Amino acid sequence: MTFRYGLDRMDLDIVNGIADGSIKAELCAEAIARINQSRNNVEVMASSDKAIYGINTGFGPLCDTQISPEETALLQKNLLITHAVGVGEPIAKAISKLMLITKVHALSQGYSGVRLEVVERMLKFIELDLIPVVPEQGSVGASGDLAPLSHLFLPLIGEGEFWQGKGSISAAEALAQHGLAPLELQAKEGLGLINGTQFILSHAITALTKMRYLLDLADVAGAMSIEGMQGSGSPFRAELHQIRAFAGNIEVAARMRRLFKDSANMASHTGCARVQDPYSLRCIPQVHGASRNAYNHLKELAEIEMNSVTDNPIVISSEEAISGGGFHGQPLAMVLDYTSIAAAELGNISDRRCYLMLEGLHGLPRLLTKSGGLNSGMMIPQYVTAALVTENKSLCFPPSADSVPTSMGQEDHVSMGSISGRKLNQILGNLEKILAIELMYAAQAIEFRRPNSCSDIIEQNFALIRSKVAKLEEDRLLKPDIDAMIELVKTQAFTVNFALN
Repeated sequence: MTFRYGLDRMDLDIVNGIADGSIKAELCAEAIARINQSRNNVEVMASSDKAIYGINTGFGPLCDTQISPEETALLQKNLLITHAVGVGEPIAKAISKLMLITKVHALSQGYSGVRLEVVERMLKFIELDLIPVVPEQGSVGASGDLAPLSHLFLPLIGEGEFWQGKGSISAAEALAQHGLAPLELQAKEGLGLINGTQFILSHAITALTKMRYLLDLADVAGAMSIEGMQGSGSPFRAELHQIRAFAGNIEVAARMRRLFKDSANMASHTGCARVQDPYSLRCIPQVHGASRNAYNHLKELAEIEMNSVTDNPIVISSEEAISGGGFHGQPLAMVLDYTSIAAAELGNISDRRCYLMLEGLHGLPRLLTKSGGLNSGMMIPQYVTAALVTENKSLCFPPSADSVPTSMGQEDHVSMGSISGRKLNQILGNLEKILAIELMYAAQAIEFRRPNSCSDIIEQNFALIRSKVAKLEEDRLLKPDIDAMIELVKTQAFTVNFALN
């Protein structure tokens, strides 16, 4: 397929496909016409005597200062330079690339008034893999992501840096290498570039992409832990979830039923004396399902944002540009915070399952070793999951609940959504490690149920674990095993997608 910037609907799979090169994207004639018409409208307004915010006036608290046509280019250059004040480590190159892609799509809808030349230069950056270096800190998430977007677009005017391998190269040098001259921005262009929510959005896209896999993996890890604990399959019966029909719960219960399909190990203890399992086993559909519901909400809102225009003012005609608050990050910030809790809870319940498997109940040896005393077995990795769970809890404070006025009070309520997006990705990074340890524990527990076999999907994932991590017989250095498990999770090596019938 070929995606048409400014016209087609972007979604999570499409934006990732454009980023990894599997989907071609282009500016077609209709989008070019929209861009050119919007630009023509700006040029008419820029030459008028009427003060129009962002086109022939200053910015923020200087909105009442009119700028002459002769000063317009300098004003746009100054805008980028003065707003590029980000600090901290650079965001991942992949996130900067997503920022470029989503900004091109927004500008190509024809409401921002930038010249075609500017959009084409952004597309040239994507084509040549010239991805700007963007610091991670400094955005308050309204008037959009001013600082990070300023850094993203400094290279248009020959300033800033591009990624080069693991290091960087000055934009001026890279442009010269490719025979590209710096651009001189014109009226409205600086504001069209740096107003917007693309930093927040690109962090949301990154988090959604990772969390989609981790939600599925959490189900697999939970099922393997239940197999190791010889827990009950009854809490996953369809009848239970049809009468409390949350979409996430229903999906998780169906996945769990498939994960236990034809399991000889589950069949081996049918009718046993255990009446109920602890919540971390029994309530997997309710907890994992709630996290899926949060994920679905974030995905819905992020896909709306992918197809939105979030700069300011919005150019309507040659006589009107509406100044509003479309750049405010609150619609994403609040749900990013909510999804952070959802991701943290996946780790919280996973840690509880790890703890259960160490207690020596239901036929499992204490600490998952038959040689306890001399050997500590699997005791200590659960300390790690406990530490990571608490770290995630500390990251769940909602930045969107806070607001620090900026810009001399003109921007007196801000979203802090950039922090929300960064924190969600930190939590997901910790969740990868927690699930890796649970999977290692579950594989060890399943060893004590042999020769009973599990379902085909669980056996496939068990074999993958054993290809990297051997059964623990006597104490050994577990750090290499944990690192190997984390790598399997990070590379998404586990089988987590399957038909439910």
